[in-house]
Amino acid sequence: MGSVSMATPVQELATDGQDPSERYNYGGSGGGALNASVPLVEIPVVDVGRLISSPSAANHELQKLSLALSSWGCFQVVNHGMTNSFVGRVHEISKQFFDLPKEEKHRYTREPDSIEGYGTDMIVAENQTLDWIDRLYLTLNPPNQVQLKFWPEKPETFRETLQEYGVKLEELNQILLKAMAKSLELEENCFLDQYGEGALMTARFNLYPPCPRPDQIIGVKPHADASALTFLLPDKEVGGLQFLKDNEWFTVPIIPHALLVNVGDQAEIMSNGVFKSPVHRVVTNSEKERHSLAVFCIPSAGHEIKPAEGLISETRPALYRKVKDYVSIYFEYYQRGRRPIEAAML
Repeated sequence: MGSVSMATPVQELATDGQDPSERYNYGGSGGGALNASVPLVEIPVVDVGRLISSPSAANHELQKLSLALSSWGCFQVVNHGMTNSFVGRVHEISKQFFDLPKEEKHRYTREPDSIEGYGTDMIVAENQTLDWIDRLYLTLNPPNQVQLKFWPEKPETFRETLQEYGVKLEELNQILLKAMAKSLELEENCFLDQYGEGALMTARFNLYPPCPRPDQIIGVKPHADASALTFLLPDKEVGGLQFLKDNEWFTVPIIPHALLVNVGDQAEIMSNGVFKSPVHRVVTNSEKERHSLAVFCIPSAGHEIKPAEGLISETRPALYRKVKDYVSIYFEYYQRGRRPIEAAML
């Protein structure tokens, strides 16, 4: 990665009433506008309790899962083993952190050339369009990569809540990777074995302050994820996440207490293109701030990711080459508005 500079947190720009610079003007089609021309879509809902229950109930959910991931690349997950009150606490620590005085938040400012910590969009290129977002980016796993100096001490429950959330998502990640393999009639550990021990889990708390120019400024530019799976805890009330399908944008509805799960590029590679890593973006609005928490489950950098043998045949050859440490190329491509998966295609 080249030299990285830091932008002023967007929350401070919004609070000071400063007019955003030209750097935030997004030239993509439709800009950042959350408008009536972007229809709501019904993303399939998968019940985890049924996935791990009787074979007949599980089969029905597996079919739904396979259909969701081959058509949309994402699904809503319910009955995920977390109580509504616990999910509420996770929402709360995010809001409480971003509500802290700026001096307190700046204690966790990330260092140049690192994504870990508090800050806004990384500036890696002269002509890069900036996203209207502030982030707190933390590593949850493996333990030897956790940098506690970036983990807020306020609110007091922040660290223990996030740690517990990570443990619960680790379990959910294993259940879903097994289910994804079974849904394709593969041996159930087929994807989990590639994912590997010592895999990386990172959390990104996102704040989108009210935006003065939602018609021209975007919250997060279109991209697909570098993960195997991404777990998103969306805002309880404010929408803004949109998925691209057949060159048309669709708005994702909010289902109370559900998590939105999408496959990332590495699951697309492992499934030999059966599962689609979806391109998505976040649009802004002028009225309300929006919070979300994305947790990325990323195969260990030392592990080789490749299409599963059972999904390669004469009629469907391997579509991707073997990749290692996919994330290292990811950010470079992302900030330049390109899809990193292009580098893995045969």
